[in-house]
Amino acid sequence: MELQHLRAFREVARELSFTRAAHNLHYSQPAVTAQIKGLEEDMGASLFQRRGNRSVELTPAGARLRPLAERILELVETAQYEIADPAPSAADRRTVRPAGVTGRFTADRLVDRGGRA
Repeated sequence: MELQHLRAFREVARELSFTRAAHNLHYSQPAVTAQIKGLEEDMGASLFQRRGNRSVELTPAGARLRPLAERILELVETAQYEIADPAPSAADRRTVRPAGVTGRFTADRLVDRGGRA
C-alpha cells in the first residue's frame, strides 16, 4: 500500500468523482484511476462502485477503509510536521528514553537509576 494511493482514495471518497479528485490533486484522471486500482489490488477488494453518470460511491469495503485512511494520512502528516521542527536542545536529548530503558540519558551516556554510568 502506498501513501499516494491512500491520498488518491481519500480525495475520490471526498469528491465521489475521479475527475474532480484528479483536478484537486493536479493529476490526470487516468493516473488517479491507476492509483485506485493499485490500492484495490493491495486491499483485495473493490473500494468504489462506478455509476453511469461519471460519479462513484463507496462500497462497504471503501466505507470501512475511509476512516482508516484518514487516520493513517493524518499520522503521516503529523510525523512530517514534527520531524520538520528544529532539532531538540541538549536538555531535550537528556530526557529522551527509548522504549524499555529505565535510566536517564546525560549528554553522552545512559545513567541507570542508581546514578551509575
